[in-house]
Amino acid sequence: MSLIDVFGSTQRVKIIRELSRGPRYVSELAETIGMDGSTAVHHLSVLEEAGLVEHYHRGSRKYYRLVRKVELQATPPPERTFILQASEIDESE
Repeated sequence: MSLIDVFGSTQRVKIIRELSRGPRYVSELAETIGMDGSTAVHHLSVLEEAGLVEHYHRGSRKYYRLVRKVELQATPPPERTFILQASEIDESE
């Protein structure tokens, strides 16, 4: 699935925005965004398959965190460039 397809979902964009604030466990993320748990898990799976997030366990909770940053650049005419790219997160930032 391309990054354009991944970000074609408003719900996935909301998840990425929330995870940019820090790791969240599934039910916390679902409640914050306003979706049910199974829908959140579906979208998190898509984001994980795209290599943008990863999960880890702490106790009985499954947490998700961003592992790649995503940049969107759009330039008006005459250049008309549109760039959507993902890169590794630099932990020192």
